[in-house]
Amino acid sequence: MTAPVQYPAAGLVPFSATGPASPTGGKRAGSAGPGSSSGARRFLASLFACLRNPWPDRRAERTLGGVSLLVSASVIAMIVFVGIRAWPIFAHNGISWLGPGGNLETEIGNMQATSVNPPAAAFHLRAWPLVYGTLLTSAIAVVLGLAIAVLSSIFIVELAPARLRKVVIPVIRLLASVPSVIYGLIGVLVLVPFVGNHLVTASEKASEQNVVELTGAGLGVAAVILTVMITPIMIALICEALIAAPTSWREGAVALGLNPLRAVLAVTLRGVRPAIVAAAVLATARALGEAVMIQMVSGGRSFEPNPAAGVVFFYEPLRTLASAIVDYHEGVGAPALKATLYAFAALLLFAACVLSIGGYLVKLPLRKYQTRG
Repeated sequence: MTAPVQYPAAGLVPFSATGPASPTGGKRAGSAGPGSSSGARRFLASLFACLRNPWPDRRAERTLGGVSLLVSASVIAMIVFVGIRAWPIFAHNGISWLGPGGNLETEIGNMQATSVNPPAAAFHLRAWPLVYGTLLTSAIAVVLGLAIAVLSSIFIVELAPARLRKVVIPVIRLLASVPSVIYGLIGVLVLVPFVGNHLVTASEKASEQNVVELTGAGLGVAAVILTVMITPIMIALICEALIAAPTSWREGAVALGLNPLRAVLAVTLRGVRPAIVAAAVLATARALGEAVMIQMVSGGRSFEPNPAAGVVFFYEPLRTLASAIVDYHEGVGAPALKATLYAFAALLLFAACVLSIGGYLVKLPLRKYQTRG
């Protein structure tokens, strides 16, 4: 049995078997009472009730408008910030820094060797090898990926059994969310050694040894992995559009005498062209901005692969704008190199804006074909 509470002389704190009790009902000083926890519960309950209840139209418009303005202001601030930091490169070179001429590795080295107050000559830059590498890898990946995505989407939605479709679509969405470093790790540990040891011949290595070293890391591996990375994104978007397309379109075409596959190609695929354009734009933006994977499997050389070299063209190393930012980020203590990296970022932002506007303009005449889910 619990010992009864003993009350000593006046002025002393009552004592119980469980410890000293406070004069305010047995609670120790400083502990939260039931009022504070119940108040927190009431606040959370009212907050959830407010979120569950439908918002008035005016309140919803103001909230969504405020969020849109905040996002727009953040994007504009980012563009202005990058543009200001990149301005020294444009001030000293204009847009000629995008063209050929000079040795990029030497120019970067000169920038890293400068002091806090670099001379004007330190800002000299010719970044064409990076621009060329970015355009080359992105173009190959987008062309291959778009063809694979369109054909795969037609098979998944129109020809595949329902059970297979239910399995494949979630897998495609999962592949679209895989981090790029995973693809880069597989490339550098599996594909690069395979290409260097089994595909690149000794004669090809000897023919290029005075120009560049062929290790297996280069354009071919980078383009293949980049294609694998961006294709699931396009497949997911095109599949959603094909699923949303009215089945009456294909049924009407079949009733007029077309076989099912011809009906899909002639009618359904024509109706989802806006979604195909949107998927291509999104995939291109992903390809242009990819940095980590390209840096791991491209060879990390500011070199221009030559198509006239034949098959060796796909084995030659390169570097892109995004991978160059990763490669040289440790030298940002040099003001000239810091401005150069911001110039690379500004060019990528400009490319993203051009893609967005271009995709919008391309979709304008296709709006009459757009489907509604």
